[in-house]
Amino acid sequence: MRKLLLYLIIISTGIVFVARLFYLQIYNTSFAALSEDNAIKVLYDYPQRGAIYDRNGKLLVTNQPSYDVMVIPRELKPFDTLEFCSILKITKDKLIKQLDKARVYSPRVPSVVIPQLTKDEYAYLQEKMRKFDGFYIQKRSLRDYHTVNAANVLGYIAEVNDGLIKKDPYYLSGDLIGMQGVEKQYEKDLRGIKGIKRIQKDRFNRDIGPYKEGKYDTLPVNGKDLTITIDEELQAYGQKLMENKRGGIVALDPSTGEILTLITAPSYKPELLVGRKRSPNYTRLHYDSISRPLFDRGVKGEYPPGSPFKAITALIGLQEGVVDTKESFSCNHGFRYGKKAKLGCHAHRSPLSMIPGIAQSCNAYFANVYLRSINKYDTPQEGIDNWEKHVESFGLGNYLGNDLSSGSKGLIPNSKFYNKQYNYPTYKWYPTATISNAIGQGEVLATPIQLANMTAAIANRGYFYTPHIIKAIDGQPIEIENFTKPKYTTIDKEHFEPVIEGMHQVYVQGTAASLQVKDIDICGKTGTAENYTVINGERVQLTDHSVFVAFAPKNNPKIAITVFIENGYWGSRYAGKIASLMIEQYIKRSISRTDLEDWVLSHSLEEEYAKPYSGEPFKINQ
Repeated sequence: MRKLLLYLIIISTGIVFVARLFYLQIYNTSFAALSEDNAIKVLYDYPQRGAIYDRNGKLLVTNQPSYDVMVIPRELKPFDTLEFCSILKITKDKLIKQLDKARVYSPRVPSVVIPQLTKDEYAYLQEKMRKFDGFYIQKRSLRDYHTVNAANVLGYIAEVNDGLIKKDPYYLSGDLIGMQGVEKQYEKDLRGIKGIKRIQKDRFNRDIGPYKEGKYDTLPVNGKDLTITIDEELQAYGQKLMENKRGGIVALDPSTGEILTLITAPSYKPELLVGRKRSPNYTRLHYDSISRPLFDRGVKGEYPPGSPFKAITALIGLQEGVVDTKESFSCNHGFRYGKKAKLGCHAHRSPLSMIPGIAQSCNAYFANVYLRSINKYDTPQEGIDNWEKHVESFGLGNYLGNDLSSGSKGLIPNSKFYNKQYNYPTYKWYPTATISNAIGQGEVLATPIQLANMTAAIANRGYFYTPHIIKAIDGQPIEIENFTKPKYTTIDKEHFEPVIEGMHQVYVQGTAASLQVKDIDICGKTGTAENYTVINGERVQLTDHSVFVAFAPKNNPKIAITVFIENGYWGSRYAGKIASLMIEQYIKRSISRTDLEDWVLSHSLEEEYAKPYSGEPFKINQ
């Protein structure tokens, strides 16, 4: 019995070995195994990256050829390093460093030695390649931009790093990947699929033809073309208006949530981040800590929203039943509370009810409505939390869930925030401690895209669609539930009409009466956002920001817009003019108010930004 068991063990072991050898030699053609097989060389055929078009079919981004010098370290033979370096115009030290890096990465897998040769460099090197065993030229594609605008929207592509390679096995050393904007967000659609060729080698390491007659080779699959929601013509016009200014413009289609413009200023030309010049240009842009051209103010800049927020204060007051549209409040150049405290206001007639209160942007009116909304509840904590619920239903104080590659959430404070801020219950705080919230100051922070979305929700009488940048992939419209399903605010529909009429009166007889555009009923709200920073431990006030939100037409709106100009003095001075021009340009495709246009184009804020500390606009309201 023991003898039989010994035979069975020997026979079983033999069967296992034979089966394993059969599998490895006949059936195992996995990518990893073939890549590591000394007798098989794997080459890649890179696909064309998908093109990008604007909403009107204008080509924004396509491709141009590029050539990388690759090396397979184990196939290197002695060569004339001086001649090689001379051809590529690099130092010997750099070449040695790149070869060492390639050996560490893998002796068998190709690595990039010199990326992105020009056509002329490629043509010259191609004639000499026979001298340099182990090196070859890999064709790839770089981006070719047909616009000088929207760099923050489009993003750029760059070489993958070791961390990305470890995270996603699709990428190899030298591969390119979308790093920001649409390029990053829709990388998997744009990149396509690499083709693979496997070359059989003989025992002398010579190529003898396709492995298994090309049975396992694959062709590349080109990336998908994208159509984005941006209107390039409007984007270019907005960028022109923002010259010599800092800030952001965001315009949406209220009926869909599609982003029509996403402008940040200052910006840069997208072609600066293409090819070998990308690295030094990126470094220069990154270390520009004054104008910060890489900082997308439209989605990341967090600012006090100022007076446009008063529309939310009015809507909450109506929803909570603490005010109606007829009740008036007096204003004696502001709202007094406590013994000496005062929330100041500009000169206007008094008293005012809701619609003229919005039109004249009366601080005292909205302070009264805000306090009633908070005092309706037993404690200020309960009142603030209820207020926060209403405000956040407009998309403020949180990420919007859009398809942009970056963004900030802003801040809508709640009772937990204030309990900590005021050390409650050691110090018992009252609703007046948060009175600045009524007019969009205090601790409230919002991004321009959030304010544009808030404006779209008002234009729609109580709902909005998540802002998004994608419109179609390979010509097929995108149907994503998050983008097509309306999000409703906590405010009943009937409360929006008086607020909208108040915003309309802003243009008729209010703070933007001088900015009217013929034949377009615009509803808007000016804003002057106080701007603070901390200098040597002290809170110092800087020049105010200019803010404006608007939508048009009043009925069946086609555009909702926010313009935010850092250190722009007051709402109608810069932001209001720019918003009116943008609305007219989008709806009419022409400008009748050339007086406004000439003023905006001829005025600069560079002197304002050159003042001490004005280059620190992001430490606001601290």
